[in-house]
Amino acid sequence: MVKMQVKLGQVTLRNPVVLAAGTAGVMGEIGDAIDLSKIGAITTKSITQLPRNGNSPIRMATLANGMLNAIGLANEGIDSFIQNQAPMAATIDTTIIGSVAGDSIDSYVSVASAMDSVDGIDLVEINVSCPNTSDGLEFGGCPKRLTSLLNEIRPALSRCGMLVKLSVAPGDIRPHAQAAIESGADALTLINTIPALAIDVETKTTAISRGVGGASGAVIHPVALRVVSDIYNDVAKDAGIPIIGTGGTMHWKDAAEFILAGATAVGIGTASFVNPALSLKILQGLTSWVKRQGCQSITELVGSVKLP
Repeated sequence: MVKMQVKLGQVTLRNPVVLAAGTAGVMGEIGDAIDLSKIGAITTKSITQLPRNGNSPIRMATLANGMLNAIGLANEGIDSFIQNQAPMAATIDTTIIGSVAGDSIDSYVSVASAMDSVDGIDLVEINVSCPNTSDGLEFGGCPKRLTSLLNEIRPALSRCGMLVKLSVAPGDIRPHAQAAIESGADALTLINTIPALAIDVETKTTAISRGVGGASGAVIHPVALRVVSDIYNDVAKDAGIPIIGTGGTMHWKDAAEFILAGATAVGIGTASFVNPALSLKILQGLTSWVKRQGCQSITELVGSVKLP
């Protein structure tokens, strides 16, 4: 047997498969379809301080190799989450990552602090990279603003580790990753969806009502892979900070690429909409791959690609 356990900060996951924010339900409803005790971790839907209705329909569209969405962080707000969702956290047999979003430092801190108080939530992911709201990239787009935000959030997390979710919208995000690490991030999640556009050529209208939305699925995988490699080699490796590689993992080989590029864990998103059981098939494929590589632990393969 090979060891598939990985660590994010001080938290040990039974394996590197993580269900990404917004793809497992609010608090693991995907457990109706798959056995969550076999998953490394699940991430809650991103929660904000106040309830959000999100963007007007149509909010999702199918792409040739992925999906376009502009949900707009629709959620019930932290008060309802704590009352109605949080009590279930301790009953779910996997690591739970609470996803936090906001539009001000105070709102982020308020939600993060509430998440930190929940029995059963071990890690908090700070989402500063949502492309589907007018303010979703406000903090993730500027290293200085990101530092200001995280320096306020970090003291509010007395129990949980802090993950920071970045994307590629600002361009080169190495300074952003460095800022997150210097502000106390225990891990980085790379990447979020990528701003994109799809058009219905018959109606001459955009495929979703907001126009630009976030592209996900196989279409963004090569981009996500490049970002993980860049951040791992130039920022995270020397700092000893793990990465959750997220973006277009539809097959175990996609997950293996992330591991070789420098990711410690792999986020599964769009694949769960295609088939909730794909995450378990990806885990099976990864496990067999580690055995074929002659390794005792999957961690031996992290960042081991031979770059030119």
